[in-house]
Amino acid sequence: MSSSTVSRRTSPSRTTPRQGANRGPSLRRNKDNLSGWGFAAPFLVFFLVFLLWPLLSGFFMSLTGKSLTGANDNFIGFANYAEAFADAGMWRSLGNTLYFTVISTVPLVLVALVMAALLNIGLPAQWLWRLSYFAPFLLASTVVSLFFVWMYNPQLGLINNFLASLGIPKVGWLNDPNVAMWSIVIATLWWTVGFNFLLYLAAMQNIPAQHYEAASLDGAGAWRQFFSITLPQLTPTTVMIVLLQILASLKVFDQIYQMTAGGPGGSTRPVVQYIFETGFTGYRLGYSAAISYIFFGLIVVVSVMQFVITRRRSA
Repeated sequence: MSSSTVSRRTSPSRTTPRQGANRGPSLRRNKDNLSGWGFAAPFLVFFLVFLLWPLLSGFFMSLTGKSLTGANDNFIGFANYAEAFADAGMWRSLGNTLYFTVISTVPLVLVALVMAALLNIGLPAQWLWRLSYFAPFLLASTVVSLFFVWMYNPQLGLINNFLASLGIPKVGWLNDPNVAMWSIVIATLWWTVGFNFLLYLAAMQNIPAQHYEAASLDGAGAWRQFFSITLPQLTPTTVMIVLLQILASLKVFDQIYQMTAGGPGGSTRPVVQYIFETGFTGYRLGYSAAISYIFFGLIVVVSVMQFVITRRRSA
């Protein structure tokens, strides 16, 4: 028997194992893919049912005249959006929201930074300071609102009684349109600053000690070290805190609704409350959905701008 005949007879037996070996990794890959989809399936179901579907359904509702009374549920296109852009009440509530965002974000960032810096220098009983700074953040909004409503009470409130003892006239903290928003900002600052404080404190404690030791050898004092080492190292944390705080302030509703119900005279009514009242008090679900998507677009624009600024700074 010739060698060519032997090679032809033996060639099938040589290729068969290779084909089986090729099918083995593909089968394992398919099993891994199925396992991956199986693990992701619960999240995908919740994403589709509780996020994507409500998002699409709400947008379609904004294109209709849907009402809680069941009248005029027909498709009306972008008429709700045109009405919203001409609605003075919406623009005023949106202005109140932006005003609250500006005057609350700045102190919530600066006060948290100062609190973290004071604790980072090594105060005694640090666990007590951390607990006292963060504890208000654990309270429900209703508890905080009721607490400050009593504190701001014009006749019986602790703050006005203290001012009266100093000979200072009493202030209508929640009744004066010029003061009410600032009163809510003070309550919000006391309530939520602890979260930003913890983020800053964690970031400060992660700064290598060698940086401060080298600066001390070069003769840099505490203030120079803070402005030349601490603040630059905290830039990513500051950007993240500012972004989170802006988004949280834009969505403000609870404490304002519970403390002033948007008053006095609509001076503190945020856009979220306006959406709520339009849909569930005015029964105009389609119109309130249109306002909510306009507000959603504003939040998206703010988030994109913040992301672009962050990318430029990191680059």
